[in-house]
Amino acid sequence: MKLAFYIVLAAIVLALVAAQVGLLSGQRPGDIGVRDGRLKPPSGTRNSVSSQAGLYPNHPQRTYATIDALPLKAAGAAHSLKALEAVLQEMPGMTIVEQRPDYLYAQAQTRWLKFIDDVEFWVNPASNVIEVRSASRLGQEDFGVNRKRVEAIRAAYLAAP
Repeated sequence: MKLAFYIVLAAIVLALVAAQVGLLSGQRPGDIGVRDGRLKPPSGTRNSVSSQAGLYPNHPQRTYATIDALPLKAAGAAHSLKALEAVLQEMPGMTIVEQRPDYLYAQAQTRWLKFIDDVEFWVNPASNVIEVRSASRLGQEDFGVNRKRVEAIRAAYLAAP
């Protein structure tokens, strides 16, 4: 019984040490961004959400990944992205990495294990919405973390002036 306790304790300590030195953060995907009016497709496993999942009808995670885009605010795209930027700046662990007039890329880092998820927003001029994609870099299951994050962003964004 004592041995099992020490093994579990050692595993926890090793995981925390690995996290602190960046071993659990993964690498930034090289294909982040907008290409031909599309954000990167959803992940092949249950660790991402995308408002453009419907563009990939045969994708194995289409149903799981589907999430609504954000509506543009009445003041237009520039104001909408500024409001979104303000929301992201207030979120713990969120860092805005890239910003253009129609695109915003951020990284969300978990507190203890320092996992990093990639979060993208793109103003789609064809449908007048902000497309969104949020995906974990590591693992095959996110336990709904990306969906919860996007819905928290949505709630704060909709509440913002």
